Amino acid sequence: MGVYVSVRGWLECDEKQLDAVQEIISSHADDHYSGGWTTPQKQVNWTHYIFYGADIRESALGWFTNQITEIARIRASDEDGDRIRGLFLASHEVGGTTEWQVRDGQLVMSPADTRHQYLNE
Repeated sequence: MGVYVSVRGWLECDEKQLDAVQEIISSHADDHYSGGWTTPQKQVNWTHYIFYGADIRESALGWFTNQITEIARIRASDEDGDRIRGLFLASHEVGGTTEWQVRDGQLVMSPADTRHQYLNE
């Protein structure tokens, strides 16, 4: 049956970066796990959000983290210098929960705080 990881979280960006994010997501489309990506029906104000939520096989983690790493590298689109930011929690059936931060142009992974333990129950 395989081992699964529950991945849920979001990215925040501006409108120009959103186009680049959607191109990256499309380039990794697999007609299965890529269905976990969604955006609001209507963006409100200046920050654009992209959400992901799905239970994926452990073997697909590389597919997902490769996308996130590529997205994190998208440069700021204007002089204010804001890069894409985000936060994901990945609850592994065997290995526990990790926190994935998208910041400063990279994906930073660390053990999740114990206060998120309830998500594994």
